Amino acid sequence: MTGRWMAMSGLLVAVALLLQVSLFDAFAWQGVVPDLVLMVVVAAALSRGCQTGMVLGFAAGLLMDLAPPADHLAGRWALALMIAGYVAGRVRQDAGRASVVAVMATMAACSLVATTVFGLSGMVLRDPALGFGEVLRVIGIGLVWDVLLTPLVLPALLALYGRAEALRAR
Repeated sequence: MTGRWMAMSGLLVAVALLLQVSLFDAFAWQGVVPDLVLMVVVAAALSRGCQTGMVLGFAAGLLMDLAPPADHLAGRWALALMIAGYVAGRVRQDAGRASVVAVMATMAACSLVATTVFGLSGMVLRDPALGFGEVLRVIGIGLVWDVLLTPLVLPALLALYGRAEALRAR
């Protein structure tokens, strides 16, 4: 990763997190908001591959774990987004340039994986003590939110990362 690319990714993660905890908090559906940070991680992984997805996923997840209003043990989002970054990076590696349907399916799969890892790790660690039904409800709502926003957010992120790749290639 080049310095310019890392700075752009860091800025995108920071803006996504800021929007996620401030603006989108007003639109929360049963306490669940869309995961814009996950969308940045997925876009980066689809653009650059597994390693980039995992590194950015870990860093972005750690930022989510430590940023207010975090009320859980640190490391849960880092693990979840790192795994999601790996999954999205594998899609890039296996499929090459992904179609629109593949991008939507990848986002849905990564949303499901990340939210499930976060929820189940909370159940295992009893942080906070949630029932299985509550975790399933959060996973379902998060999946719906992320799939609904994917056509609006992910193409712009992929175009931005594609433009950065083109500038780097020059």
